Amino acid sequence: MNADAPAPETGENRRPATDTHCPYCALQCGMALRPAPAEPGGLLVVERPGFPVNKGALCGKGRTAPDVLSSQVRLDRPLIRRASGELEPASWEEALDRVAEGLAATRSAWGPDAVGVFGGGGLTNEKAYTLGKFARLVLGTSQIDYNGRFCMSSAAAAGTGAFGVDRGLPFPLEDIPRTGCVILVGSNLAETMPPALRYFTELRAGGGTLIVIDPRRTRTAEQADLHLMPRPGTDLALALGMLHLVVAEGRTDDAYIADRTTGWEQARAAAMAHWPELVERITGVPLPQLRAAVRMFCDAEHAMVLTARGPEQQAKGTDTVSAWINLCLATGRPGRPLSGYGCLTGQGNGQGGREHGQKADQLPGYRMLADAAAREHVARVWGVDPETLPGPGRSAYELLDALGADGDRADRPDAVRALLLMASNPVVSAPRAAHVEERMRALDFLAVCDVVLSESARLADVVLPVTQWAEETGTMTNLEGRVILRRKAVEPPQGCRSDLWVMRELAARMGWEKGFPTDPEEIFEELRRASAGGKADYSGITYRRIVEEDGIFWPCPETSPDGLPGGGPDAPGGGTSGNGGNGGNGGPSGGHSPVPHPGTPRMFLDRFATPDGRARFLPVSHRPSAEEPDEEYPLLLTTGRVLAQYQSGAQTRRVDSLNDAAPGPFVQLHPRLAERLGAAEGDPLAVISRRGRAVAPARLSRGIRQDTVFMPFHWPGEGRANTLTNPALDPTSRMPEFKVCAVRLERA
Repeated sequence: MNADAPAPETGENRRPATDTHCPYCALQCGMALRPAPAEPGGLLVVERPGFPVNKGALCGKGRTAPDVLSSQVRLDRPLIRRASGELEPASWEEALDRVAEGLAATRSAWGPDAVGVFGGGGLTNEKAYTLGKFARLVLGTSQIDYNGRFCMSSAAAAGTGAFGVDRGLPFPLEDIPRTGCVILVGSNLAETMPPALRYFTELRAGGGTLIVIDPRRTRTAEQADLHLMPRPGTDLALALGMLHLVVAEGRTDDAYIADRTTGWEQARAAAMAHWPELVERITGVPLPQLRAAVRMFCDAEHAMVLTARGPEQQAKGTDTVSAWINLCLATGRPGRPLSGYGCLTGQGNGQGGREHGQKADQLPGYRMLADAAAREHVARVWGVDPETLPGPGRSAYELLDALGADGDRADRPDAVRALLLMASNPVVSAPRAAHVEERMRALDFLAVCDVVLSESARLADVVLPVTQWAEETGTMTNLEGRVILRRKAVEPPQGCRSDLWVMRELAARMGWEKGFPTDPEEIFEELRRASAGGKADYSGITYRRIVEEDGIFWPCPETSPDGLPGGGPDAPGGGTSGNGGNGGNGGPSGGHSPVPHPGTPRMFLDRFATPDGRARFLPVSHRPSAEEPDEEYPLLLTTGRVLAQYQSGAQTRRVDSLNDAAPGPFVQLHPRLAERLGAAEGDPLAVISRRGRAVAPARLSRGIRQDTVFMPFHWPGEGRANTLTNPALDPTSRMPEFKVCAVRLERA
């Protein structure tokens, strides 16, 4: 398919284009899809300039997204592993019977927690909601989590601790060009979310400044006014050092601290223990650069800190993000117009996917599973006794680590022996991936729902081919907290079924004839009721409103008082925007008639979502990474993405033009390090950690620290970067330490 060419206005293609959204990252760029006359069932991507997030701009992945709909690259019939050991075609009836029998037999023999469910951050809100409901009602298991745990869980934990709730960005992207300074920590937007880079370009064009913190000089760092290159794993010390300087130079906003926060004295004392010279030694960032960053940030009337996977994917990720939030609070930024802290969510529905039930400890509406009132509310919507709902389960990596019942696990009652895997590829994407692959092979039963035969699906006993983005309708929640509608544009292949249909059929086979509809709008109506009154309240959002208003920002209760005080949610300190994550009054007040709630583009303008309405400083101190270099492993490995591939590459590696642009893994290293190894550009290098060995060609660059090597994580096989990564977990978020581990290099 030619995804770049405009569609001719002749023949059958005179039908209007279908407005929808890109299937990849959390920008959820607006696009339109039009039939491709030369290819029956094919689609062309056309611009949708009216959508406010990307205004028509798309990256190469978005422009070529229809290529993955091709029958040549995707699954179009169920597969069952036969006695021969091979996956072979089967009917839907046989495949569903086999899955239901496998899950039910394991549950009967070993109990409900012997069955696990692992979801994905690309599932629509309706699918994520249904998957959580299916796990807790049909299977009765607590063992459900999803790959979004590997995305922004540290930022979520820190945001909840400080503000009472987290939403990736508590303000829309359109605020970024109008602020004065942005500190971008551990994000390479130019390659991971290219259409978002325009906001930072506009920021600088308008006189604002951009500070990028990254151990590599990425395409994003090249756009910065100031680039700090800390040693991987030292972002926490860097943030504390900046806060120390803010205090020492008298740049704190004392009135804001007194009026809108608690816990300052403890956080201040922790920061003052990180004097600038110490921070320089820990991070490798020269003190003049540290002082310059503080000056640029504090001199700006409005300023933001935005974090991404760099500081978050660490075993101290929650504390690291908390330190950056403390810097924002000390300078009076959060809850003020054009200022604050935000997290750049990565996966397409990483935000909504956990808000509505596929995270181990959460129920729909961002309710906590351990909360009795939350259980009561959701159980009432589901029509069950709250006592029947299981409690919190294992986090993502802990769940994967518990898979299988071979060897010394044969008689362990806590082993997860059967797994339903939906829209995820942990064989490539999980830390310590060789171990995870081994655990998946040891399962008694594995069922996978996916659109392609991924590396994980190849291990399954049953593979169910499901529909994908352009073949179905459903909502997503982007990095701004904007709930949008992806609409069906083309019929799926005859042999594919929706994940919603699959869950309904499995539920029926396991004794649940009702409660699992397949119409996404019907499910969304139930999700609205389940989320009502929760922190992520969607009860005022409807499909119609989403289309008419280019998405709705949560929290959005069902009703709001007529005549919102302060000029409505967009006014500084006004109305519902100030209600933290709790979203307005939810009903009539003062004699006004109830009207639809407008949604909350900007949060915290009046108060934070804490019991007293104040933000909380959380005192944190620097500590080493879980694994520091030593004589045997003297270097640091950090991982990330490249422009032309996405996540585990299961979809993008099937697009020829993307493979031409990024054909395989590589090891980026400094020329001086290569010289010490006697390696030249393109030479195969072995990167070795305590967990395994990966081999890929050398790519020399002066834009990386000499003590650091970088590998992208999109590929399986001998170049699989996650063979090397460390599964050490953050004690709060349970985020693995993807971003730093000790390695050595050898010529392969």
